[in-house]
Amino acid sequence: MAQGQPIFILPEGTNRSVGRDAQRNNILAGKVLAETVRTTLGPKGMDKMLVDGLGDIVVTNDGVTILKEMDIEHPAAKMLVEVAKTQEDEVGDGTTTAVIIAGELLKKSENLLDSDIHPTIIAMGYRKAAEKAQEILDEIAIDEVDSETLLKVAMTAMTGKGTEAAREPLAKLIVDAVEAVEDNGEVDIDNIKIEKKDGAVVEESTLVEGVIVDKERVHPGMPSEINGAKIALVNAPLEVKETEMDAEITITDPAQMQAFIEQEEKMVKDMVDKVVAAGANVLFAQKGIDDLAQHYLSKAGVLAVRRVKKSDIEKLSRATGANVVTNLDDLTADDLGDAGIVEERKISGEDMIFVEECSGAKSVTLFVRGSTKHIVDEIVRAIEDAIGVVAATVEDDKVVAGGGAPEIAMAKKLKDYAITQNPFLEENN
Repeated sequence: MAQGQPIFILPEGTNRSVGRDAQRNNILAGKVLAETVRTTLGPKGMDKMLVDGLGDIVVTNDGVTILKEMDIEHPAAKMLVEVAKTQEDEVGDGTTTAVIIAGELLKKSENLLDSDIHPTIIAMGYRKAAEKAQEILDEIAIDEVDSETLLKVAMTAMTGKGTEAAREPLAKLIVDAVEAVEDNGEVDIDNIKIEKKDGAVVEESTLVEGVIVDKERVHPGMPSEINGAKIALVNAPLEVKETEMDAEITITDPAQMQAFIEQEEKMVKDMVDKVVAAGANVLFAQKGIDDLAQHYLSKAGVLAVRRVKKSDIEKLSRATGANVVTNLDDLTADDLGDAGIVEERKISGEDMIFVEECSGAKSVTLFVRGSTKHIVDEIVRAIEDAIGVVAATVEDDKVVAGGGAPEIAMAKKLKDYAITQNPFLEENN
């Protein structure tokens, strides 16, 4: 039986390209993406204003932010976005550079394909070059990394990202934050919380050796400032428990109703008494705090905050040494954390809780200020990049010069290496 043409059943509106057309299509997608972010690179890089489907505006020159905000459909272009995201996750910065270099390599591969060189040969050459580039980097890297070097690294990472005016003070805060959470050469950047608030100049940004919680105390009768704080972290509601099944209670006498209400009140008071008996004068609850519980806590002079995010509870635990308790019956004095001061402060018209002076804090907060919401958002993006780079430098204990110098050095040495790999080039050199 003669073999016929294969039949492809594809959805309506599908474009199918094969062979050289598909190659060119994929290369073009990479080149277009690289061209989009190319103008944001370097000290003279320009910002992009992006508007999403809901009309929200983002002003940034951070490569990965631009690529995330763009609505990209092309599969090859999506792969380049993944390159940027991986770079962001692993290093924190260099996303624009990664995309531009990938786009440029695709551009060069097009010339090689036109010369009838097989794609697998090109890919093999790029892999060899990548291995050699790693060797060159190890050769030119400086092994001695001190605080002064880390400051320069942080400033380089923030260059051209809207933080020019306050680069030095911000870099100092970033290095101090990374050094505070560093543990045996390892840096968990999740231990550095970034809290932002507009309405002030960038220079007013500060580093808090502790945690800032964007919440307010639950009752105005509670103290707004507590020195020598003993902190309880509770992952349980201070509320009357609902029955797990629908229940109906028949009351035949008003006295029974009163006894029922009194019993509920007693349950709430017992919960508060357990907190006070443990010696806590500050309470952070991940869940709700009943109005009645607020009253009793206020009478006991306890500063309480409710519905605190799980991530904030974890950071408070690392900063103060407190254990997160899921059952109030288990709360003891050993579970409490310590802080020099816990205070509610009004920042730009909003109340925030500052937990400061934590001895040996392994969790710190960078409180970032900026004149407007868009400016403070871009400063936060620049700070996140710089934190990632400084943390990677601390962990690797190696650094290379910035400003494109290592890229030029690698390009020169790779050119020499290419000649040794190809005798024909050596003869014609």
